[in-house]
Amino acid sequence: MSELMSSVNQRTQLVGENRLELLMFKLGTRHTFALNVFKVREVITVPKLNQMIGSHNHLKGVTNYRGKSIPVIDLRSAIKITSGQADYEAGNVIITEYNRSVQGFLIGQIMNIINTSWSEIQPPPTAAGRNNYLTAITQVDIDGKKELVEIIDVEKVLAEIVEYDTTISKDVLDEEVIEHLKGQKVLIVDDSSTARWQIKETLQQLGIEIIEQRDGLKALNLLRQWADEGKTVTDEILMMFTDAEMPEMDGYRLTAEVRQDPRMSDLFIALNTSLSGSFNESLVEKVGCNRFISKFQPDLLVDVVQQRMREKLEG
Repeated sequence: MSELMSSVNQRTQLVGENRLELLMFKLGTRHTFALNVFKVREVITVPKLNQMIGSHNHLKGVTNYRGKSIPVIDLRSAIKITSGQADYEAGNVIITEYNRSVQGFLIGQIMNIINTSWSEIQPPPTAAGRNNYLTAITQVDIDGKKELVEIIDVEKVLAEIVEYDTTISKDVLDEEVIEHLKGQKVLIVDDSSTARWQIKETLQQLGIEIIEQRDGLKALNLLRQWADEGKTVTDEILMMFTDAEMPEMDGYRLTAEVRQDPRMSDLFIALNTSLSGSFNESLVEKVGCNRFISKFQPDLLVDVVQQRMREKLEG
C-alpha cells in the first residue's frame, strides 16, 4: 500500500501541474502519432500472433501476454491509413489498458516519450471532420524542428471493434428516484466523441438532458460563467461526469479548480475514465472526486446518477 500511495503522490504532483507524458510512434507514414503513457502497460516487439477465424478485419491476431490471451489490433488499419506502408517486422506492440480490458496495438517505429502540459494539447481542427480518429493534437520539438503529433482516440477505435451495449438493467432502476431525474441536466466532459455518446445514450433513457464539453477548460469556463451570472451551479446541473485525460485541462485539475471555488465547490463530480484499478481510485479520492467509474458501464452510470439524486432529495 505504501508503494501505491507513493505512486499516487507522484502522479498527483504531475496532475497538479496539468501535465502528461506521451509515447510517440510511427504507423508507416511521415505522420507522428501518440498515446498517453498513463494508459500504456508495456511496449514489446511483435510477438507470435494466432489468427482468429471470422474475427474483425482490424484484429491482427491473439497473443499470450503474461499468461492471458489478448487481442492485438492493427492500429494503422483501424484508423484507416491507406498511404505509406507499415514494416511490421521492425514494428512493436503497445500493450494498453482501456475500459477494464487489456489489448495490444500493432504499430511501427517507436520514437520517444515526451513530458508536456495539457495546455499544449489542442483539440483536432474542425477541418479534420467528425470521422477522424484523433482526440487532440500538439506540437513538439523533434531534431530541432517543430512537428505535429496526433493523439489517437483509442475509445473510438475500440468501439468500432467491440460493440458497446447501452441497455440499462431493470433491477438497477429505483422507480421513486427515476421520476425525479426527468428534466435534470448533467454535464459530460470528455475529449472522445465516442465516450460522450455512450454516456448520453445511457442517461437520456432516464429523461436526463445532457450538456457536453470536450475539454476541462471549456467546462470550467462554463461553470464560472454560470457563477458569474449569479446562478447556483448545482441548480443548473445535477452533477458532472469528467474524463481524466483531456486537452488544455485534465479532469483532475478541473476537479481541483471546482473544489477551490466556493461558488461551486459542492458540485457532485464523478470521474469517468478508461483506466481502472486501485491506483486510479486512490488518485480520485486524493483530488476530491465523489465517485470513480471505469468506462463503460451503463448500470454503474445510472447508479451514480441515482445516488446523486437521492442526496439532492434528502437536502
